[in-house]
Amino acid sequence: MNQINAKFIISAEKLSQCPDFSLPEFPLLGRSNVGKSSFINALANNKKLAKTSNTPGKTRLINFFNFSDLFTIADLPGYGYAKVSKEAQARWQRYLEEYLLNRKQIKSLIQFIDARHDIQKNDFQMREWVGTYNLPIFTVVTKIDYVPKSKRQNIIANVKKSFSGEVLAFSAEERRYCDTVIEYLIDLCK
Repeated sequence: MNQINAKFIISAEKLSQCPDFSLPEFPLLGRSNVGKSSFINALANNKKLAKTSNTPGKTRLINFFNFSDLFTIADLPGYGYAKVSKEAQARWQRYLEEYLLNRKQIKSLIQFIDARHDIQKNDFQMREWVGTYNLPIFTVVTKIDYVPKSKRQNIIANVKKSFSGEVLAFSAEERRYCDTVIEYLIDLCK
């Protein structure tokens, strides 16, 4: 895979603030601390591009990243645990639903599942919501390098059984899955 040049574009709170461009877009869905920002950094081969944190709920806006003018990745606030008020969570939910349902550039959603844990209730709820609106989606199983090699295939198989569509393994640490993911995203853009 040729070198991908990725750059941060802008942050937006809601749909009306999103950048106006025509590149295919891939929003990242997942619980807080599932590895969405690390995914962006690994694909970009730049550990400082997207801010990562050990504290859940740090991403509070939709953060847009341009990957070599081929596609855009939108890093969304994680669902689940976040130290914010119920009002703030309700506002995020309203803004994110508006964005996910009305953003014309979205090619496919990407849902992230942590390989170290069983699929959580809120992961199933998110997938059910996506299914209700028949939105395109595939799954990335993150932190696969933290799981013994003997268990990796079973984890992937379990996610495939639970969720329809493509399931890709990923490790931000090992970076060996990056080319596969980038090629898959480029194929979806065609």
